Amino acid sequence: MSAPRALKAPAEAVVVLSDELLERTLDASRQSDRRRMILPFHKSAEESPHRMFNAMQPGTYVRPHRHLDPPKSEVFLLLRGALDFIVFDEHGAITFARRLEAGTPEFGIDIAPRLFHGIVVRAPDTLIYEVKPGPYTAASDKDFAPWAPVENSDGVAAYVRDLDAALERFRA
Repeated sequence: MSAPRALKAPAEAVVVLSDELLERTLDASRQSDRRRMILPFHKSAEESPHRMFNAMQPGTYVRPHRHLDPPKSEVFLLLRGALDFIVFDEHGAITFARRLEAGTPEFGIDIAPRLFHGIVVRAPDTLIYEVKPGPYTAASDKDFAPWAPVENSDGVAAYVRDLDAALERFRA
C-alpha cells in the first residue's frame, strides 16, 4: 500500500485557515516519503473549485505538467517558505521563471491553462494555498511533460541538477 498523498479534508462547512492546520500539513510533509502533502478543503473530487494547502520540503520532485483535460488555470499563494516557479515550452526549455517567497512583494502566481509548469522548493516548510477548477480525475488531471523523468525514477536527480543549471542560465 502506498503512502497517502493527501490528508482528509476537514468536515466542517466553514473552515478557519489556521496555524494549527498549517502546522499539521507541514508535519505530514516532513514525514512523507514524497516530501510533500496536500490538505484539501474541497469535500469531493467532483467539487469545484479545488482549494488546498500544499506543503512541500526541499528535495520533493514535482514533475512538470500541464492541465489539458479539461484546461485548468491555477493560483498559488505562498504562505510560508520559497520556491522557483517555472514555465516550459513544448520541448522543455524554460520560458518563464520566478522566485516566489512568502512575505515578500512576489508571493504568488496565477497561471493560465495549458502551460507546462513545475516548481523547485527552495526553503524548508514551504506551504502554498492552491486553487484550481475541479473536478479531479486521476487519469486526466495532469498531462506530464514527456521530457521530464517520472517521479522516483533513476533520472530525477540528474534532471533536477540540469534544471538548476538551466535556471541559472535563464536568469543570467
